[in-house]
Amino acid sequence: MTTVGVVGAGQLGQMLGHAGRRLGVTVIFLDPGDSPPAADTGRVLQYPFDSEQGLSELAQLADVITYEFENVPVGPISRLAETLPVYPPPIALEKAQDRLAEKALFDSLAIPVAAYRPVDGLADLLEAIDVLSLPLVLKTRRLGYDGKGQFVVRNREDAALAIDALGNRDLIAEQWVNFDREVSAIGARNVRGDTAFYPLTENEHRDGILHVSRAPAAGADLSALANRHLAAILHALNYVGVLALELFVCGDRLLGNEFAPRVHNSGHWTIEGAETSQFENHLRAILDMPLGGTATRGFSGMQNLIGQIPESLAAGESLYLHDYGKTPRPGRKLGHVTAVMPDATSRDAALVRLAAQLNL
Repeated sequence: MTTVGVVGAGQLGQMLGHAGRRLGVTVIFLDPGDSPPAADTGRVLQYPFDSEQGLSELAQLADVITYEFENVPVGPISRLAETLPVYPPPIALEKAQDRLAEKALFDSLAIPVAAYRPVDGLADLLEAIDVLSLPLVLKTRRLGYDGKGQFVVRNREDAALAIDALGNRDLIAEQWVNFDREVSAIGARNVRGDTAFYPLTENEHRDGILHVSRAPAAGADLSALANRHLAAILHALNYVGVLALELFVCGDRLLGNEFAPRVHNSGHWTIEGAETSQFENHLRAILDMPLGGTATRGFSGMQNLIGQIPESLAAGESLYLHDYGKTPRPGRKLGHVTAVMPDATSRDAALVRLAAQLNL
């Protein structure tokens, strides 16, 4: 039986494990946590993510290696790739971990982005303010996720505060974007180069964390354009696996925001709402199997469950509850609920009812 090794055993690993069972694939994980969510789907090697011993053990047990989050150390992953297949390729991890390298990649592929400047100190930030105007967003180049590592600079007096908050080096200033909405394009590419793309997903965030996703998003023309941008990245990186590209919609234009070299929160709706989930297609891609169909099974809405899951919340007809088994705490993703309906109106009504039940 084929064995897939996954660096990380969080909820994304858990859902990869469930998909592995459906495919008859053994999934084994590397994670330092005591009881990570994926432990209910496969064996977990309890080591730090950069442990040479742990990665060596994982490599001995697995036929192919993947990862469930993009902040795993590139060096050890690259060394693993010298002895067995590692997908997505380490170059994708390297680009995604540095916002400046990510923007340069977008530029090279003619994917429009908001104007930006590298920042290493207060003088650089003040120069960026002169060039980009205010407001702008100052971000750490590395290790930012779910709204962390960001500071909105609204006036020149904020500049010193922003530098103090985020550090003096390895930052990037991005022009403020007055976008209409946020969307994500999700696709997969297998080893032989076949590709498959899901319908565009519309996303709403609160406090930097994904709150609700709706698919398919309105606007077929935008979907085609987004998938062209996504395909350009997949081919440029000789990518294998699922990739999510986050974009800002500005009228009839799309601006690239960032990409995730992994399965993505905004694609959770695909478990029930598409012919093949993003998790199954990720495994199919890295094992060079034919990719599954990506057509929708209706109109899907996904609600993240942050901080708590009410005891009264339960799955029902066309409503699917996923509890990750995590200990509740404020700001933590504990699960999600997906509604799959025959039309957009009933889908949106289901999300309104769900929000009322969650007191949102």
